[in-house]
Amino acid sequence: MEAPLLSSEKSDKGSERWSTYEHVGRAGLAIPTAFTAGTEVSVDEIRYAAAFSDPYPISLHAPLVGSSESQDLYPNAQVTGYPQGGYHGHLGKTADMGRQLLDEVEIRELLIDHVGHRCCWGSRPARTWNIHAVEDCNVYTGTLETFIEERETITEKEPYLGGNIDGKNEGPELGIWELDLRSEFPVLFIPHKESRTKIPHSEVIEKCSGCVGRGNFVCPTCNKDQEPGSYKENQMFPCPACHGRGLIAHRDGSDTICLKCNSKGMIPCATCGSRGLIKCETCQGGGSLLTRQVAVIRWKTLSARKVSATSGAASVPDDVFHRAKGVQLCNNQAYQCTPAFFADSYFLNQFSSEVIAERAPVLPTARVICERHTISVVPVTRVTMTHRNRSFSFYLIGTGREVYLKESYPSRFCWGLCPCLEWLKL
Repeated sequence: MEAPLLSSEKSDKGSERWSTYEHVGRAGLAIPTAFTAGTEVSVDEIRYAAAFSDPYPISLHAPLVGSSESQDLYPNAQVTGYPQGGYHGHLGKTADMGRQLLDEVEIRELLIDHVGHRCCWGSRPARTWNIHAVEDCNVYTGTLETFIEERETITEKEPYLGGNIDGKNEGPELGIWELDLRSEFPVLFIPHKESRTKIPHSEVIEKCSGCVGRGNFVCPTCNKDQEPGSYKENQMFPCPACHGRGLIAHRDGSDTICLKCNSKGMIPCATCGSRGLIKCETCQGGGSLLTRQVAVIRWKTLSARKVSATSGAASVPDDVFHRAKGVQLCNNQAYQCTPAFFADSYFLNQFSSEVIAERAPVLPTARVICERHTISVVPVTRVTMTHRNRSFSFYLIGTGREVYLKESYPSRFCWGLCPCLEWLKL
């Protein structure tokens, strides 16, 4: 039976770093504090927290549309969600110690499975190279999601062909923030949703600016030399096919009737049919336009994200950590989130403050509905494999143990052509 790659001394040192959990009252909830300031979260701690964690975001109802309702519905007190579980006492006494370390077989299986999904990658290094080092370089991720509602007014025009309108005679025109849109309100923190609705009593009949209310305008082809506002009808032009003769001359000296002008030698204006006037397409000849105000409402989530990684995981892009599944240390929802409080971790308090400080700006035409602030710890294991004087490293990220491997894998036979083949879908 093979011994674990991590030494027992490291395991003993890690057990000494278990920190106790305290319960601090906030909003009627028991809040477990975070890990000790200045220490790195061990693999044992992450696995224990994953066994007990079931983060539950407290659902908040959508606010009414009134100008002051969001403050009433979302008081300053934060709604906080933490990993559930009735744990009391020292973590080391109750944690499951049966599966703490990754052994060599598990590491190789994960790497071989990852390599098997890559075109032109050989599995020999994953199967035969020596595992030189396995080190923990766990990462903290923090997010602040700001769910906003943005409203703006646009003007729509259409030809008015008669009939009743919904104007000011039917009632006062509502302001854009007075519209009741509870039936359109989406789920909180949806990435994006857009809705349009007509503002009641905003319809007005206006004169068409294209034809100045006439319904048509002078043809620019057959009346280009006329004075503004005047035109002539039934103006004809010489036929371009027979040059006004009405007959088509052939090389043998014979003539035939011109079919284009029907032997008349003249044809009507191609633009207006010799009417002298062209129907206005904007108002469809009616001379009037029906103008209304339309409210455009957009709900979207603005995100501010931050990663705190050690030097061992600095080469991994931040998006990889945010996509990975980790252990959630706090989940706060409020109208405006404040930094999370961990009684025994100055580092996490400072990290939470830095995430809050990077809050995304909100436009003046929008308002904040709700915010959500989360801090998670993502387990990261860096594995270094060597063979003679060659080496490469890869990472096992998240509780799902996803493999992240840069373009340094030694057994590649495509000479960099794999991205081209994927782009061409070959």
